[in-house]
Amino acid sequence: MTLIGSKTTRAWCYQILLAVLLVGFCGWLYHNVVDNLQTQRITTGFAFLKQSAHFAIGETLIDYTPRDSYARAVLVGLLNTLYVMACGIVLATVLGFIVGLGRVSKNWLLKKLAEGYVELLRNVPVILQVIFWAVTIRNLPSPRGAIELAGAGYLTNRGLTFAVLQADPGWLWTLWALATGVVLSLALAMLARRLRERSGRLLPVARLRMLLLVGLPLLVWWLSGAPHAIDRPELRGFNFRGGFTISPEFTALLLGIALYSSAFIAEIVRAGIQSVPKGQLEAARSLSFSPWHVIRHVIIPQAMRVIVPPLASQYVSLAKNSSIAVVVGYPELANISNTLMNQTGQALEAIAIMMVVYLIISITTSLLMNIFNRYVAIKER
Repeated sequence: MTLIGSKTTRAWCYQILLAVLLVGFCGWLYHNVVDNLQTQRITTGFAFLKQSAHFAIGETLIDYTPRDSYARAVLVGLLNTLYVMACGIVLATVLGFIVGLGRVSKNWLLKKLAEGYVELLRNVPVILQVIFWAVTIRNLPSPRGAIELAGAGYLTNRGLTFAVLQADPGWLWTLWALATGVVLSLALAMLARRLRERSGRLLPVARLRMLLLVGLPLLVWWLSGAPHAIDRPELRGFNFRGGFTISPEFTALLLGIALYSSAFIAEIVRAGIQSVPKGQLEAARSLSFSPWHVIRHVIIPQAMRVIVPPLASQYVSLAKNSSIAVVVGYPELANISNTLMNQTGQALEAIAIMMVVYLIISITTSLLMNIFNRYVAIKER
């Protein structure tokens, strides 16, 4: 007991000493920076965030004018970052799973195409891919010579313009109904899973979940007046009016980071599928399982425990790669922070804001993926 106590005491002393040294070093570094800034007559602090920004932002998800404060400009950049990050994660995941399935396909041509996709995109730096898509889009025809996409939209050097549903309060209520249905469906699935794991009883919830996911939004949509008017783009003058336009900068950034990440996700999916023992697949087929049931109940549950941990790392990397937007001019957080630094000279504060924001985004993404990992993990008895 004395020996154990002495080891524990020494371990705590080492940790406390290390913490004191680390705090002391950070304090010395902070005071050194502040003294140097004061010597150069550069003010410190975040009071400048209340001042008017005096610069315009091309793409915003919220109302913004040059008269607004720097704080609102930073908020605009943060929302743009989250927007391209969310779109990139969805696109990269869908493409990654499709290509990953192609990597384990028995079709020789499909397998080789998937292999070429992975090798090409994974070995080209992501910044070059973003620049490639930016240059490609800028060399597309002007709106007067737009490439028509089978009546669904137009592709020009000003971006992708396509028809959208006209704004109506009914769509907002339908969206809320869909979100409610998703939450209730997930809760029902978790309840059924816990009941199956604890008692072995199967709770038939498939039809009820489908009713929540499809029936509830349709009912709310119908009760809201069934809005269905479409806002179609029309060429007026030198540009299109109406519809919705995705800017070239956003498109180039989205394609660059999403395609790059999808190549890594494809390899993660391939590894997860190949980690499932072949004996279990043969056992499932011997029990007359259909191909869908083999995938749903044998392959996916076991592959997901291999797929999810590295998938979380790819999502974090994609979020950080969004800062490449500086090279194509998309106004996300890093781009707006650079403008802020040039105008105010508050480089230390701007960099600190970016570091804290990206740290929070990365930690939040990892936390959500860890929660999802616990959900898909196979519970051993």
